[in-house]
Amino acid sequence: MKTFSAKAPEIKRQWWVIDAKNQHLGHVAVQAANLLRGKHKAIFTPHVDTGDFVVVVNASEVQIGGKKETQKTYMSFSGFVGGHKSETFRQRRERRPELLIERAVRGMIPHNRLGRSIYGKLKVYAGAEHPHAGQNPQPAK
Repeated sequence: MKTFSAKAPEIKRQWWVIDAKNQHLGHVAVQAANLLRGKHKAIFTPHVDTGDFVVVVNASEVQIGGKKETQKTYMSFSGFVGGHKSETFRQRRERRPELLIERAVRGMIPHNRLGRSIYGKLKVYAGAEHPHAGQNPQPAK
């Protein structure tokens, strides 16, 4: 028996659409991360980018459980004195809701060169419209 290993040029990529309206953030992020990595395919190979393109719409209407709307905080630090910035889930949703899903998915993919190439196939939009209709994306299951 020989071990199968997928080759990058032989991979056929699909486009998927995930509607985040009234879904939990974690559920949407797991679904997107699995499609991006290609874990739903029989040819999945951990060290090769076998995944598909994922479009997430209605990011501004994603749900989160409990009191996290006001208690969960996102922190960033520029490296300079006084460069610490912090905002709650609600503030980030008002400012830029795409970042909520992007950050959740980024934490679920590998933290290396492969993960950076996989992350480039994620497209997140706050509303229901997206410019990828020409790629004929299918609704994710």
